[in-house]
Amino acid sequence: MIREIDIYSHGEVLRRHVDDLSDTKVIVVGDILMDEYIWGDVSRISPEAPVPVVEVRQETKMLGGAANVVNNIASLGGIPILCGVIGDDQTGREIVDTMMQKGLRTDGLISEPDRPTSIKTRVVAHNQQVVRFDREKRKRLERESIKRILDFIRQMEGNYEAIIVSDYGKGVISAELMEGLRENLSDPGTLIAVDPKIGNFEFYQGVDVITPNHHEAAAFCRIEIADEESLVQAGRRMLHELNCRSVLITQGKDGMTLFEGNGEISHVPTVARKVFDVTGAGDTVISALCLGLASGMDLKSAAMIANFAAGIVVGEVGTSTVGVEDLKKAIGGRILEIAG
Repeated sequence: MIREIDIYSHGEVLRRHVDDLSDTKVIVVGDILMDEYIWGDVSRISPEAPVPVVEVRQETKMLGGAANVVNNIASLGGIPILCGVIGDDQTGREIVDTMMQKGLRTDGLISEPDRPTSIKTRVVAHNQQVVRFDREKRKRLERESIKRILDFIRQMEGNYEAIIVSDYGKGVISAELMEGLRENLSDPGTLIAVDPKIGNFEFYQGVDVITPNHHEAAAFCRIEIADEESLVQAGRRMLHELNCRSVLITQGKDGMTLFEGNGEISHVPTVARKVFDVTGAGDTVISALCLGLASGMDLKSAAMIANFAAGIVVGEVGTSTVGVEDLKKAIGGRILEIAG
């Protein structure tokens, strides 16, 4: 029922495909976050409560959410255009400054004065996350902000090959915004890819590809994905109920499974050697998958490229991206390992 993809037989073709990602233009619409990391060591337990005392060594900030998707696209050679909302605050200004320093466009960013820029702060000690705390205000966008996002995308007509919807559940993605995206596409063949959020699946009707992890797929389908039978049931139900072209369910250490509208089901085995941190892995998957499809790859090839890219980032602690040469090296190294 599920066909296992032989990665070895596709290796050289995939390496050549990586070069095709270059200069592909993609609009990214979604929730913009700042990922903040506090790095330290733990050598004792607090006398005040049974919690570890972290001695801080370093603090770093990275683009998160939809901004991390943009970062991933750029690192793979694509040309991303970010659309979303930030607050009129210091964090929002830091995001703009960081993007400008990276040579990324910022003209699609909209500021809402009463909406603070979302910050996820993770405390990490000895390569393990100790705690995470979020500073944010989840609420739907103001109607004027939705209009400005759609107007911006309309003005970009002819200057992009695909749209990625990066939904982190902070309020940017709504039924009104998704309906506007579909209605305002001048080319009905323009690809729309969605990295979904539990609770918002009803917004994603009719998209080209959606990339839930197995927890999100299970929640939408109201079943436990425990074996091949339940996995197939979930994938097929999502295809039918969302009326989408394809579904890619990511399964962590078990790889990912692709469901196509023509009935084909393919499993891509994991290539990750070590998993230190899954933070941002979904961003990498949707970025590489969408770039691949927008540059002309078939669904299976794009899924394999996304799988290799995800295998790299989960081996790093903290939000990270994948470069073109790193991706080629990973594909080549894995192929040689299998062949040997």
